[in-house]
Amino acid sequence: MIENNTGSHDGMRIGIDLGGTKIEALAIDNDGTELVRYRVDTPRGDYPGSIDAIVGLVRKIEAETKRTGSVGAGIPGSISGKTGFVKNANSTWINGKPLDKDLTAALGREVRLANDANCLAVSEATDGAAAGKRVVFGVILGTGCGGGVAINGQVHAGPNGTGGEWGHIPLPWPKAEENPGPLCYCGQRGCMEMWVSGTGLARDYKETTGRERTSREILADFEAGDADASGAVDRFEDRLARGLSCIINSLDPDVFVIGGGLSKARHLYESLPKRIPQYVFGKEFDTPILQAKYGDSSGVRGAAWLWPLKQ
Repeated sequence: MIENNTGSHDGMRIGIDLGGTKIEALAIDNDGTELVRYRVDTPRGDYPGSIDAIVGLVRKIEAETKRTGSVGAGIPGSISGKTGFVKNANSTWINGKPLDKDLTAALGREVRLANDANCLAVSEATDGAAAGKRVVFGVILGTGCGGGVAINGQVHAGPNGTGGEWGHIPLPWPKAEENPGPLCYCGQRGCMEMWVSGTGLARDYKETTGRERTSREILADFEAGDADASGAVDRFEDRLARGLSCIINSLDPDVFVIGGGLSKARHLYESLPKRIPQYVFGKEFDTPILQAKYGDSSGVRGAAWLWPLKQ
């Protein structure tokens, strides 16, 4: 049993996934076995309400299990090393707030926070698709595009809290029609997020065909052999290959793990290994590209694993 006045008791870990529409809480045992899971609607725009909701979920889990757990939380942003406040969160009401400190005070024990993409990387590195790999790069391809890094099963956020934020590097080697690229919410143009996300795929399809389709519909049309959808998916995969090649040229992780809604597109895992080598320095590419084992649960599981077995 882990005895740690600020962390785990009774070998139980509680993970929190603070999303824009829902807050999910999960408790796992030392071996990763799920004990209980709850979710509530996110009190959007209400910071004190969000704190209360998280505390309520933790109390409910501990009352049901009759055990006390460590608490980790994944957020759609990061903690500024300069201010100690949340930054870059699209759940804007938590920006500028000392969320980790407020949760620690409310629960009476240390609460660890990490970016939700970093939580995905930690989850998959601990007992998921990348278990046993030392350097794991987690890729989230959903409504937006995010990334996270786990080294030896622990978050690598960096001194600026932006480790793995490949969604906000520019699209490498842009073609004439891709330059300067769409305006991103971050204020820059041509960010990867504007190209290799569900939103980016739908925007590219509309600009090319004049028709509106969701990313899910486009992928279904692609599977059915539709030419317009095939063109959009081809451009998407080429851009994704360019972006991942820059991660290889800079970090060269042991494995890529892909999560998010678009991770379910099986064609990615056949196409990317063939496309990436042309962009990698030296033209060699042997890195496994795997689908996240825990899917939509990777974030909340990774939050729980912010308290690893070895303290």
